[in-house]
Amino acid sequence: MTGSTAYIVDAVRTAGGKRGGKLAAWHPADMAGAVLDAVVERTGIDPAAIEDVIMGCVSQGGEQSMHVGRNSVLASKLPESVPAVTIDRQCGSSQQAMQFAAQAVMSGTQDVVVAAGVESMTRVPMGSTATLFAKSDLGLPKSPRQEERYPNIQFSQFMGAEMIAEKHGFSKDDLDRFALESHKRAAAATERGDFANEIVPLEIETPDGARMHTVDEGIRFDATLEGIQSVKLLAEGGVITAANASQICDGSSAVLIVSERALKEHGLTPMARIHDLTVTAGDPVIMLEEPLFATDRALKKAALSIDEIDLYEVNEAFASVPLAWLKHTGADPERINVNGGAIALGHPLGASGTKLMATLLNALDSKSKKYGLQTMCEGGGIANVTIVERL
Repeated sequence: MTGSTAYIVDAVRTAGGKRGGKLAAWHPADMAGAVLDAVVERTGIDPAAIEDVIMGCVSQGGEQSMHVGRNSVLASKLPESVPAVTIDRQCGSSQQAMQFAAQAVMSGTQDVVVAAGVESMTRVPMGSTATLFAKSDLGLPKSPRQEERYPNIQFSQFMGAEMIAEKHGFSKDDLDRFALESHKRAAAATERGDFANEIVPLEIETPDGARMHTVDEGIRFDATLEGIQSVKLLAEGGVITAANASQICDGSSAVLIVSERALKEHGLTPMARIHDLTVTAGDPVIMLEEPLFATDRALKKAALSIDEIDLYEVNEAFASVPLAWLKHTGADPERINVNGGAIALGHPLGASGTKLMATLLNALDSKSKKYGLQTMCEGGGIANVTIVERL
């Protein structure tokens, strides 16, 4: 990759909270402010040196409206001089924030950028930014010209996930077994303390008084195949259930990305360098299949084979997506989502991109591995791929 090198200095996340669960009392701007503070405190960088905060968020309404990125800076200890922008690339919003931050550094226009993401799916429910407008008779997202191009088609991630399972030949049993493995890996990682370095503790009120929230709330430590298999289908004749899809989740995450000049100037030690940035788009109806083709393109650009990548984070929006990705790429199933994925840990929409990077970098570090690849299926048939090299 030409141009200046972009380095990741640190990557942090909150532990996930279930819908109406342990993080339900946290305003999203305060939750995001907490991870911004953490990335500054952990790295020791002068907060005034941060030239931009790029905040991913999908449901930009209610408490996440009126520019949640800037509101998060104002809810943090960062000085008012730090600017921010809020972006939406659906589930890949904070992965795209990371890629924009890296591009700013690689272009030489900025030296210190924080990419972050936030989503309180409790306080700003998924889809509410469309449904509340629709109920007020203020219109729908699909335009007349879109309707001409895609007549009588309702763009649906759920339907896309079902279509992928059918196209690639996966049964409900395949999906349920993958889901069980996600819980097993997440439980084992938690018990080993593998997430300790990436999690920013948040104070929560419990019946027993104030506690720090440090364990992902969605993990079923006692998960069984029978339990997962017993969950009812979301559509008759389909294969998708709530148990083999990602969990609704509250959370926030952040990554500090800097130039070589900033490393020297601020005495920072990098975790990794950005090796490749890719984003592609394809069929918006099957929608969630694009990571397969985006990965092909990213590997070609990076001049790497899938076997040269040590660990993969492929977002578990639905179990059919990583299963199709494994089948298409020929990747090693032992290297994918080694500490579990969104089926167990939750998928806090706009926060998931930088969240997965925190997990990927820490897994690379604990296993002394070199290359990591992260990809995310996104609404509209888009996918991001980021390849990093651990230093």
